[in-house]
Amino acid sequence: MNSKPLTLTSGPLVEKNNPKVLNAWCLYDWANSVYTLTIATAVFPIYFTAVTTKPDGSDQIPFLWMTKSSSVVYTYSLSIAFLLVAFISPLLSGIADYSGNKKLFMKFFVYMGSIACITLYFFDSQHISLGIVCFIVASIGYAGSLVFYNAFLPQIATPDRFDSLSAKGYSLGYIGSVLLLIMNLVIIQKPDWFGLQAGTLPARISFVMVGVWWLGFSAYSLYYLPDSVHEKKTDTNYLLKGFYELKSVMAEVKQDAILKTFLLGFFFYSMGFQCIMYLAGIFGAKELKLPEGNLIAVLLIIQLVGIGGAMLFVYIAKKAGNLQTLSTGVLVCMLICVAAYFIYTALQFYILAVIVGMVMGGIQSMSRSTYSRLLPETKDHASYFSFYEFTEKTGIVLGTATYAFIEDSTGSRRMPLFALIVFFMIGLFFLIRLIVYRPIPAKTT
Repeated sequence: MNSKPLTLTSGPLVEKNNPKVLNAWCLYDWANSVYTLTIATAVFPIYFTAVTTKPDGSDQIPFLWMTKSSSVVYTYSLSIAFLLVAFISPLLSGIADYSGNKKLFMKFFVYMGSIACITLYFFDSQHISLGIVCFIVASIGYAGSLVFYNAFLPQIATPDRFDSLSAKGYSLGYIGSVLLLIMNLVIIQKPDWFGLQAGTLPARISFVMVGVWWLGFSAYSLYYLPDSVHEKKTDTNYLLKGFYELKSVMAEVKQDAILKTFLLGFFFYSMGFQCIMYLAGIFGAKELKLPEGNLIAVLLIIQLVGIGGAMLFVYIAKKAGNLQTLSTGVLVCMLICVAAYFIYTALQFYILAVIVGMVMGGIQSMSRSTYSRLLPETKDHASYFSFYEFTEKTGIVLGTATYAFIEDSTGSRRMPLFALIVFFMIGLFFLIRLIVYRPIPAKTT
């Protein structure tokens, strides 16, 4: 990929399958997943809905130069956050590959995201703009850190460990996020037990706990993950060379038919899947009018079920193959969207949420490990994983923006589900095409 010879300036290459390093890598899922559950999925969306709803029931709030429904603003905020991540992370990962130091960039985004979560303590009905900005910054920190975190996987482990490690990381993430959500749920539902007054304070304290948890536990991962995982290039013009690195990887992806086809499929089914994951709470609160406590409880169940889903997908992949397993998960997501259009009761939502939980854990872990298997032999994994993250984040941007646009145009929160069905259909098409072209065999060990 590079014409210049590489110069080793940071010691020997990292030993693969080192148990301490692998455990440290997996633990970062434990550290950051509290953001996904408490901020992106459960408490914050419900809290956002509550503080932006006026006493007369209206929920129109200012956003940029417009006035929109709070659910539309929330969805567009997601789009803005991931749009920024999609365009800055490829350049930063190219720089990280060229400088040989991914951990420094990962640490930067960890600090950014966790501090933004802590700052959400000041978000209330009088400071809505502050809440939106902090939410966007926290989302950037979370997504940006994953670019460099995921890039460590093919460099610290051998391919036969990818599926199990990816599933273990997601499972730890589910367990950690569930534990903290339970703590937060107790504080929110029973504030008097802790000498707190009912109102916005318990929820705002939960945002602080997310930031502290994320920052605290990630310290272990950042301590044991290697500072440099390959030879550094001697030129210190990282910004320019990072851009060249990115262009080089882009050219290779375009020439690799298998990798390109997978990323196309991943792009489209991520558009649908991420919308389900990020907007389920808003849908339950606004469309079905579910009580706050019940909604948080069902989102908690989704996380618990997700642990089993991640492990189930690994088991199925051993028998049937990664791509076949992913295709099945995408098909189930398509059926979930069809069913969601017709649900009107809390019980129907709860049943569908359990199915979402099973598929959520499996698709996320299997997508990451499958992409790792498809990568060519290279030391510049962060640049390749930046394409993975760029594909996913761009999918989130277009998916959430499409969802918000259709909802805003039609006034219906059900009509956007048809767009998600189309996204899943296109993603499934590319996965099936890849299976026919070159299936990834099932694991035998």
